[in-house]
Amino acid sequence: MSDIDHAFAAPLARGLYLDAFARPVFLSPTEAGTAPVDALVVELAPGSDAAAEGASAQAFARALSAWREKRASALPGCVLVRSGDSSAAYWPGLSLDEARRRAARRDSAPMLLPPRGEAAAGSARARGGVVDGRIALVTGGAQGFGEEIVRGLASSGALVLVADLNIAGAERLCAALNAEAGRTAALPVAVDVSDEASVAAMFALAAKEAGGIDLVVSNAGVLKASSVLDQELGSFKFVTDVNYVGFFLMSKYAGLLLRRQSRTAPRWATDIVQINSKSGLQGSNKNGSYAGSKFGGLGLVQSYALELVEWRVKVNAICPGNFFDGPLWSDPEKGLFVQYLRSGKVPGAATVADVKAAYEAKVPMGRGCEGPDVMRAIYYLVEQEYETGQALPVTGGQVMLN
Repeated sequence: MSDIDHAFAAPLARGLYLDAFARPVFLSPTEAGTAPVDALVVELAPGSDAAAEGASAQAFARALSAWREKRASALPGCVLVRSGDSSAAYWPGLSLDEARRRAARRDSAPMLLPPRGEAAAGSARARGGVVDGRIALVTGGAQGFGEEIVRGLASSGALVLVADLNIAGAERLCAALNAEAGRTAALPVAVDVSDEASVAAMFALAAKEAGGIDLVVSNAGVLKASSVLDQELGSFKFVTDVNYVGFFLMSKYAGLLLRRQSRTAPRWATDIVQINSKSGLQGSNKNGSYAGSKFGGLGLVQSYALELVEWRVKVNAICPGNFFDGPLWSDPEKGLFVQYLRSGKVPGAATVADVKAAYEAKVPMGRGCEGPDVMRAIYYLVEQEYETGQALPVTGGQVMLN
């Protein structure tokens, strides 16, 4: 592969198709080789800052305008990008598999352009259809709530990058989903959301593998329940680094990619969704490091929503209630039921079953939050074009906004 920076070039190239088709498009990169017949050729501006992005976006727009003077009802079957001595070819498709097949055949035949808006998100018959064909990324996606979200998105037609520190689990989940779907429905990627280089590499991989991204679900999170009188500083910092600093890093590198994409697709809306918690809406006894990180996360959500709206990036949070059936709560050694029993958080509880029953009794709807509850909230936020900076409770009535 050439040494073109795909994280810089691919979103700019993908934006041309998003803007014209008004529906998701995938890009697959290859070595440039001999310039394909009818390829759109673009020379990137030097540099990688915001000014270079803007100049490169203008170069893409000028090149496409000239290309389409004789092909008004089509788009290029290949985009050849050059930067100094480096170059790369990007091959489009309406699915990742189609883009890969076009790349393998070096098929540069122009793509026919349908009437604008034919497949816009608002026309979806079912709410889940708003993510059909979109490129999504879910952190902490190999287990728990993350796995529920990954499965829901994949079953609704999205390509999902399953990002997790547990790469073996992500690989197993992706293999199963791809086999079930009979298509490339999921791709695994290793990430430590508290490490800047790891997060940057994850978004670079998303650009290289598919051309860009449409939906980022920042789900990875940790919890260490303890009294403020007993908690060690290391545990407090660990929770803060993953839940709070991790969301900052996710938003930074997602935002950079989405800004580049928006420069050539200014009408295409994208989403960053933080999976927060009901503990981001009210304090949590003997669980202050977790609640504090989640309260802080909502401050970041509101602030980033104000900033990134310029690039049609919506930033929202979902605040689920307790996912009692997931490993966070039910793991027999490290789960919250066990932690809360040991810490004495539930007075009078003698067993894990006592702790669970006490928490179920707090929910007016009588049960914990489940995967489909969160999926409906995600679909709503993607579908809703006039909502940003919000914290959406999904708590069964346990926490209500004033």
